[in-house]
Amino acid sequence: MRDRFDELIARQLSLFETDHAQLIRDCDQAERAYDLAAKDEAEERYGDFLDLVETATEALADIRDHYSWTLTRDIAIAYEQAFNRAVLKWFPRFALGLEP
Repeated sequence: MRDRFDELIARQLSLFETDHAQLIRDCDQAERAYDLAAKDEAEERYGDFLDLVETATEALADIRDHYSWTLTRDIAIAYEQAFNRAVLKWFPRFALGLEP
């Protein structure tokens, strides 16, 4: 059974993907830089990567929270759970930092 929020969330995440395409590319590049970094640079590169992931996660949380505020409490909880599950599928690296 499809969730009642599936279509809405798919549109929101598609828009995020378009609007934040450079940030997503920057995350990819930062992860590659970390993977290729020499031992003495790895910690700094990983920190750079985590900063970018945090920025993207915050942007996703803003999308979720702004829409959630328009809903009643029970519906908002269901929407937030559906949104977080969708982020896990679409953008797994950004899902871990989303607060339930």
